[in-house]
Amino acid sequence: MPFKVVSVTELNSYLKEKLEDERLLRNIWVKGEISNYKHHSSGHMYFTLKDKESTIRAVMFKSYNFNLPCKPANGLSILVRGNISVFVRDGQYQLYVEELHPEGYGVLSLAFEQLKKKLQEEGLFAPDRKKAIPFLPRKIGIVSSPTGAAIRDVLTVALRRFPKLNIIIYPTQVQGDQAPGQIVKAIEILSKIENLDVIIIARGGGSLEELGAFNTEIVARAISECGIPVITGIGHETDFTIADFVADVRAATPSAAAELAVPVKQDLLQYLSQLERRLERTPKNYLNQRRQLVDSLERELLATTKSNIKDCSTGLNLAVEKLNLLSPLNILSRGYSICRGVQSGAVITSTKQTSLGQQVEIILSLQEKLICQVREMREGKDE
Repeated sequence: MPFKVVSVTELNSYLKEKLEDERLLRNIWVKGEISNYKHHSSGHMYFTLKDKESTIRAVMFKSYNFNLPCKPANGLSILVRGNISVFVRDGQYQLYVEELHPEGYGVLSLAFEQLKKKLQEEGLFAPDRKKAIPFLPRKIGIVSSPTGAAIRDVLTVALRRFPKLNIIIYPTQVQGDQAPGQIVKAIEILSKIENLDVIIIARGGGSLEELGAFNTEIVARAISECGIPVITGIGHETDFTIADFVADVRAATPSAAAELAVPVKQDLLQYLSQLERRLERTPKNYLNQRRQLVDSLERELLATTKSNIKDCSTGLNLAVEKLNLLSPLNILSRGYSICRGVQSGAVITSTKQTSLGQQVEIILSLQEKLICQVREMREGKDE
């Protein structure tokens, strides 16, 4: 039977390709204990991950390990996420780590990271999806527990900044199994209210488990699909939820969410007063500037006109002088005369233009002329 011979590199490359094509191994979470830890001068981390019965080599490149939640060390139990592949040179399969957490990270944290990664890859966190918050909202919708401190904080801040503001509260649970569905329903109903400009989703601080409703996919997608800008004020400043990443604006607290949504009415009134005063001054300033401009243009026009008249007068005088020099009257005044036919009126400049007995007109000046008869014609010089 024919058989194929491959090189070691070809074999290892083939195994590498097969492992990397395996879906399960492309984004896998593994827990174990660190041993043989080495932080190379290049910045890369090399270690072995082991349990009681097995080991696997692992590497975490510099680009992934610059902001770890804990410092790796031999004997430390950890939970990592990464991909399985083969290091072709050594023929050694190993775990390429992209994320590292200490043991006790928990199921909720793992679910949080997995959902965050999924929605981020779908583009739900992209900046170009974010809607702008209106400068002066007509109506504000609030999704929150009606008995919690968060709703009190939002109302206190909002009404202090803008008294008599139109606020619509949709009460929901913010914790427990029923909370995600109620939050989604609240967002859907509020988004259909006419002239509602912004929605605030508010909740006080809590543990990762207590904030679980805001780390669900249905709430995240409801916020993403909402046609009205959404501000989240969930937990304390250090708390982050999936809802925060999807929202158009994330506020550090419920009170901060109210501050972002509602301008200070007194500041607006003061600004309007400044605009009124500016508008009062503007027409006067404008008219004064127009008057000065008209005066300046008038002076320029007058100066230009005088200069043009002077130039035209000078040119006209020169033209008159030239015309006088060329005028037949000027020639007649120096003793010359003009001869022309009586009937034709044509100027006669040659004997060939007349005949014996023809009457001709001799012009001596503008007022004087002679009527003569040709009796003799001579050509050439007299001898």
